[in-house]
Order: sequence, then structure tokens, then C-alpha cells
Amino acid sequence: MARLAGRRTLFAVPVLLVVTFGVFAIAAASPFDPVKAYAGTAALGADQQTLDRLRDNLGVDQPFAARWWHWLTSALAGDLGHSGVMRQPVAQVIGDRLVWSALLCAVAFTAAVLVGTLLGVLAARRPGSLVDRTVTSLAYTLEAAPVFWIALLAIWLFALQWDVLPAGGLTDTGSAQVTPSQVTSHLVLPAGVLAVSQLPWFTLYVRQGVGDALAEDPVRGARARGLSERTVLLGHALRSGLLPVLTLIGSRVPELITGALLVESVFSWPGIAAATVEAATAVDFPLLAALTTLATAAVLAGNLLADLLYGLFDPRVKLSDM
Repeated sequence: MARLAGRRTLFAVPVLLVVTFGVFAIAAASPFDPVKAYAGTAALGADQQTLDRLRDNLGVDQPFAARWWHWLTSALAGDLGHSGVMRQPVAQVIGDRLVWSALLCAVAFTAAVLVGTLLGVLAARRPGSLVDRTVTSLAYTLEAAPVFWIALLAIWLFALQWDVLPAGGLTDTGSAQVTPSQVTSHLVLPAGVLAVSQLPWFTLYVRQGVGDALAEDPVRGARARGLSERTVLLGHALRSGLLPVLTLIGSRVPELITGALLVESVFSWPGIAAATVEAATAVDFPLLAALTTLATAAVLAGNLLADLLYGLFDPRVKLSDM
């Protein structure tokens, strides 16, 4: 396990270098002017000399390769730079917002796995039944639905029509402090929407895996020995059928991050999404590079976790061979 983690860590280093270099190259080709984004409305009345001085102070007149190298060496020394658009150190921007994005993704991912497993097992018990057709049809429908459309529909239904959940934000309007009860009520809709966007994949994978396991000889033998259907389903078929789902943990991380960005934007959730959008439109090189590196590292960590779980739970797979 340690050897696999070490190899993947070494592999991640050049990947992160290429990704960060690409971010600076793409940002340099962006039509947005970072100086005007930094100055805001004050740039409308500023003369060219003032803008040139500001450009020199921000260092955006340098080649993108020089800016990337300066950011990289500073980041390795523990300094992620200063965000021009947020007017804060990059480390502070990420630290203030990462906890809320992590909370949203963790709750949504856990709910998607649990509910998807339950629905998949129910559908696999009797292939072709009404329950199977209903669950499968619902999964394919949700799979095709854009996450922002689901989010807007949820706001219209639960916040505007029924008025049972807040439409967005982290706390109630006018609240002076963040309380667990307010965070919980405001988390329900965005986490639920994000979970629904991930739900079809787990449902369909579990249905296929458990359905195939129920047709295998060991499960048939368990039934022939007179074991109860619940024991056969949960003790034999589910254990074997969940193995393919472990691969989803890594492959769904990019989609989870993308979905979280959209959900946070729609629900005004104070996570990484708003910072990412503002960093991209303002060509905020230090913040954009740090956020992209963080997302890339999350994807690589998800792939590593999936491989480790698969090697631990599948006796046919040896971690030393991976």
C-alpha cells in the first residue's frame, strides 16, 4: 500500500507541474484584462500611465512562463501569493472557503452512495419488475438532466412554492453569526441537488453488479443450502456487486467538483466556486493556479483511494501488482 501511494505521489508531481503551467498559459491568452479587473470601476477614469504602473506593480506585464516560475518557487516555499481580485492572501481565501466546499461534497457524496446502493439493490432483486423499471428509468432521466437545471427546479419547488427550505446562502438573512442549525437547513438543498446529480451512476452500477452476482454459482449455492433471501442478498451478492462501485469513487471526483462549482454558484454557497469564477474572469494568476492545483490533487487522490479500496476488498487484486 505504501509503495503504491509513493509511486502515485511521484507520478502526481509532473502532472501538477504541467497543469499549473497550462493554467498560466491559458490565462495569458485570455481576453480579460487583469489590471482592469483589479481596479474595477476606477479603471474607467484612469489614464494609461496609471494603468501601466498598476500593471507593473501586479507583475502581469511579464511573460507567463516567468510568472509561473515565480509562483511555483514561492508556492514551494509556502507562499501561494496574494489574490488581487479577493484582496487577500491566496492561502486565506482557500482556507476560509475550502471547509464549506468540503462539507457540501462530503454530505452529497455520502448520500449519493447510500441512496444509490439502496435503489440499486432494490432494482437488482427482481430484474424486469415494476421497481426495476422505475428505478432504472429514473436513473437514466437524472443522468441526462443538467445539474443547474435540477438546482433551479429545486429552488422553485422547495423554496418558492412550498417555502420549506431556504433558497441559498449559508445563514438566514440578517443573521449575525453562523449556527449549526442554520447551516444544516441551508445545506439541505445544495447537498441534495449535488447528490441527485451523482445518484444515477451509483444506482446503475450497483444494480448491474448485484444482478450479475445473483446469477453466479456461489450465490446459487447459498440459496440451495437454504439460506434466507436477505442473507443471500446482503451477505453474498451485495459484497461481490459493490466491487465495481469502488472504481466510481475516483472517476466521479472530477464530475463531483464540476457539479459542486455549479451548485455553489446557483445556491450562493460560500465555497470555492465563487472564488474560482472570479479568479478566472479576473485572470487572477496566483488564485487560479492554486485552485486548479487543489482540484487536480483531489482527482489524483480520488483515483488512488479507488485503487486502494479495490485492492483491499477484492482478494483477486494484489496491491503490489498495481
